[in-house]
Amino acid sequence: MARSVKFENKEGILYITIDRQEALNALNVSVLEELYEVFTMAENSEEVKTVLLTGEGKAFVAGADIQQMYEMSPKEGRDMAKLGHKVMNLIENMEKPVIALINGFALGGGLELALACDFRIASTKAKVGQPEVGLGIIPGFGGTQRLAKLIGKGKAKRLIMTGEIIDGLKALELGIVEEVTEPDTLMEKGVALAETIMKKAPLAVGAAKTAINKSMDVDSKSGSDFEIESFSSVFSTEDKMEGMSAFLEKREAAFKNK
Repeated sequence: MARSVKFENKEGILYITIDRQEALNALNVSVLEELYEVFTMAENSEEVKTVLLTGEGKAFVAGADIQQMYEMSPKEGRDMAKLGHKVMNLIENMEKPVIALINGFALGGGLELALACDFRIASTKAKVGQPEVGLGIIPGFGGTQRLAKLIGKGKAKRLIMTGEIIDGLKALELGIVEEVTEPDTLMEKGVALAETIMKKAPLAVGAAKTAINKSMDVDSKSGSDFEIESFSSVFSTEDKMEGMSAFLEKREAAFKNK
């Protein structure tokens, strides 16, 4: 059986492409399992520094697979939601940066997948939304949680409870994506962002990502305490010495992820 999730590592950037064009790259159980497998590999590979995630054809991911969900029992729906959360949590919590390149439709589970990434760059042809209520269900892969944290409860409720689908520029205005670009420069923008991050100390980047994520789930005091510990922990790294030496010597740092 052909894989729906393709990947290739080029100079530290892992390019992951969901290619199930006959279903507009919709997420079924098989695709979710493949995504979990590939992202687990990315997390554990010393050869992978950053990840670029996109979809083949007209869609990033048009949603979860409605044909598959139509026949599901509540238990089966719960199992699929648990798998979806397992995938999204892995992407969100891995220390390596993940950049979503939203080339087209990112609806339902597709937007939830993008929300789990660290950055979202959208094409001017992108269409994003959480239209699940129109199908008699709600977002089940973290959408009610991450969208509200990202843009606020009121705006998230409006998008989710109306099922409105918006374009890339509106998504930028709301803060769902960080950048909008023309379709032919989408990959270029993603690579440029990845390369910029890859010039920095990997352990520091990972620690910063973890600390920022932590701040969304705890009170200010706990978040500050976590930052203090993370700040002090990177002082034990070789990269801290290299980065500061390079600054003082007015040269470019050569980080080793140590």
